[in-house]
Amino acid sequence: MTAGRKARGWISAPVLVSLFVMVFWGATPVVTRIATDDLEPLWVAVLRTVIAGVVAVPLVATTERKPPSSARSRLLLVVSAAAGFVIFPVVFTLGQERTSAMHGVGILAALPVLTGLYGALVARRRPGAWWLAGCALALLGEAVIVAVRAGGGGTATLLGDLLVLASALVVSAGYVAGALLVPRGFSSASTTYWGVMLGAVALAPLGLTLLVVEGPPRGGAASWAAVGFLAVVTSIAGYVGWYWALARGGIARIAPLQFLQPLSGLVLAGLLLGERLTWPLAVGAAAVITGVAIARST
Repeated sequence: MTAGRKARGWISAPVLVSLFVMVFWGATPVVTRIATDDLEPLWVAVLRTVIAGVVAVPLVATTERKPPSSARSRLLLVVSAAAGFVIFPVVFTLGQERTSAMHGVGILAALPVLTGLYGALVARRRPGAWWLAGCALALLGEAVIVAVRAGGGGTATLLGDLLVLASALVVSAGYVAGALLVPRGFSSASTTYWGVMLGAVALAPLGLTLLVVEGPPRGGAASWAAVGFLAVVTSIAGYVGWYWALARGGIARIAPLQFLQPLSGLVLAGLLLGERLTWPLAVGAAAVITGVAIARST
């Protein structure tokens, strides 16, 4: 491959879309911490999916997007919906409420390795040596990020870290399932809209239970704005872009770009939550960027 073709690969449409999504998703742990300042974690998890589902209804109705027809496509949609819009928001929010935003950002940086490995398993393809080397270096950088006990906004606990890690293991499978729907004639937008509507239906009973037991959710303007961001930007815009990029750019090639997600998250955690960005975190971020470059060079 020539240098010119490699350069075009770096600035291709799937890459550009992925970079925008990483900026939004990098903010997710920070925004979730803001949301749980006033609102109960379970309310945050339910509201982000239910609100997104309500927003998706008119989008589906006006564009006449139909659900997938084949049994395999429906299975992929169910897996994508359950992983991304039911299990992940609940487990991740409970975990993020118990750990610092910087730890949440660092742990979620394992997503590209998990997504790439799941994709390789589904495709029955062994990842290349350079891809593995790049991911290993990036993971080393993430280990530095996670190991640093950042001060400022919140105390990191082992339980919180483990819950965030568990959510990452689940949602990565959902990414692959959603991406596999696109080549089967089901667009990234349809995958997201139907997935989030299914997630809203699944979480509605939990929301009704919370309403009966605890009463209506009560939170300040900042917490509600954070929930709105998680519902519309993270759950809808982010997933539409990510599914499209994975399907068009290839899971193995696009997934490593998720290693860039911690960069925006670390910066926002420092600016909005007052968490300290120390030099070991900067070293870890540099290793992440280098690892992405190596993995993307294959």
